[in-house]
Amino acid sequence: MSQINGFLFCVIIVIGDIMIDTHCHLSKKDYDNLEEVIKKMEKHIIIISGIDDESNKEVIELCNKYDNIYGTLGIHPSEVDNITEEIFQFIEENLNNKKIVAVGEIGLDYYWVKDNKEKQKEIFIKQIEIAKKHNKPIVVHSRDAINDIYDILKDYNIKTVLHCFTSSIEMANKFIKLGVKLGIGGVVTFSNAKTLKEVVKEIDLKHLLLETDSPYLSPDRGKKNEPYNVIKVADQIARIKGINPSLVIEKTTSNAVAQFDLNVKI
Repeated sequence: MSQINGFLFCVIIVIGDIMIDTHCHLSKKDYDNLEEVIKKMEKHIIIISGIDDESNKEVIELCNKYDNIYGTLGIHPSEVDNITEEIFQFIEENLNNKKIVAVGEIGLDYYWVKDNKEKQKEIFIKQIEIAKKHNKPIVVHSRDAINDIYDILKDYNIKTVLHCFTSSIEMANKFIKLGVKLGIGGVVTFSNAKTLKEVVKEIDLKHLLLETDSPYLSPDRGKKNEPYNVIKVADQIARIKGINPSLVIEKTTSNAVAQFDLNVKI
């Protein structure tokens, strides 16, 4: 990997059974074996998401270091009360990096904080506008806010990944009509995830992406999640749909390459 005039040029990877973890967080504070975790995915692709100023800088560092790591930069809704203009400036200045493939993780979260909904919407929309300005997709977080997320996104024509989708089949179909891809993670392996399993069964693979949201939501309950567990997500989707896991991997990889405009030859 070489760097010329601030732009990163990476090797072109040819898809075989390449898996893509389209959403995870790889912070040094979460892993004491980070290099080992990344090495397990050396034949695959990882997209790591920033959530605040510190993690955005870590995303840049890891993208510059590893050919198979791409990243997204953004401000998570839980961080909106800590935002400065310098954080937005950093994001914009680094969106020309060829390894930064989207603005995210952005969105709305009414589970933890309910008294700043308007501020969350304002920051969400501001980041959507930044993404549109730079012709980047967005990666969206939604918790207890699915209707507001939809009401905002329906006014924008922008490539979108709705990360960690767990809503209803009705909402899935509404988002799909907007061209949104649904990120499916370790929750689909949980025994109580009946609604999500219904969504996975009914929705065509062309609308789905694989993710882990590492270090959270591990398919192995009680253990720290990691990107290689994306294979367990693919296997569970295959079981639900009654198809070969290789088909799940092939199709979701193709979906991710197209949605994130990855420099990967199909």
